[in-house]
Amino acid sequence: MSAPKPPPERRPPASAADAAARLGEIVEAAEQAAARVIDEAEEEARRHLDEARERADRIVAERLRELADQIDPPADAGRSARHLEPVQSPAAPPVPEAEPEADRSSAAARLLATQMAVSGAERGEIEARLRRGFNLDDTSEILDAVLGPEE
Repeated sequence: MSAPKPPPERRPPASAADAAARLGEIVEAAEQAAARVIDEAEEEARRHLDEARERADRIVAERLRELADQIDPPADAGRSARHLEPVQSPAAPPVPEAEPEADRSSAAARLLATQMAVSGAERGEIEARLRRGFNLDDTSEILDAVLGPEE
């Protein structure tokens, strides 16, 4: 009697191995395509957000100009001049040339603080301007209302 032969080693047929390799390539290509689609979607979303922010900034700036003209109409009401100029660029906000009179209402101070905040001014700069232009000793209420509480 001869010793029993070990069972033959089972290997998948060549066609199954080829199919597995091809499937691996397909999965890898699909993952790469999905990553590209996600990257493109994120970039498009960033572009849309940037455009929406720019539109919102323009709308807010225009509304602030309208409110400033309602609160303190130009001296020559017959002309179409405005107190506030359009925002030219976030990097260079316009600087008003004339200081506001000391007896302006708190609504005017809040409006100025809002306009400066929209233009990118920092809290300290806004506070100094309110103190100087409106003779305010305590600007925290206006700054907290416009910028939120200081952390």
